[in-house]
Amino acid sequence: MTVNQLLFPPISPLLAAAAAAGSHPAWEIVGVLGAMLFVARFLVQWYATEKQKQVTVPVGFWWLSLAGSLLMLGSGVFGSRNLVVIISNAFNWIPFTRNLVIHYRHQQERQSCPGCALKSPPQARYCAACGTKLSPGGG
Repeated sequence: MTVNQLLFPPISPLLAAAAAAGSHPAWEIVGVLGAMLFVARFLVQWYATEKQKQVTVPVGFWWLSLAGSLLMLGSGVFGSRNLVVIISNAFNWIPFTRNLVIHYRHQQERQSCPGCALKSPPQARYCAACGTKLSPGGG
C-alpha cells in the first residue's frame, strides 16, 4: 500500500491515473483542494443569507472564490495541463479581486457615529441606531 492510498483512500485511484498521465499527484491534490474551496463558497453564502434572512454575499465568498480558482488554475497549468481547466479559471480572478477591492474601499469609507460608534454607510446623514446627525465627510 502506498502513502497516497493511506492518506487519500477515496481519491488514490485518481492520483494513480494522474501520475500515469504524467501529472504530479501533488498538483491533483492542489486541484481537489481548490475545488473544495470553490464549493465551500456556496456554503458560506447560504449560511450568511439564512442568518440575515435576505440574499447577501459575504466577503468570505470572494476570498474562497479567488483562492479556489487560483488553486485550480495552478493545478491545470502545472499539473494536468488541461486546457479546459486553464481556460475556465484563467480570468476568474479579475471579478473576484475587483469585488474584494470594492468591499474594502467601502469599509474604509464608512463613518462612525460620534454618539454610539455605529459604522454607517458613507451616504448616511443620521445614525440608524441613535439618530445622531453625522458629519458630511465621515465621522
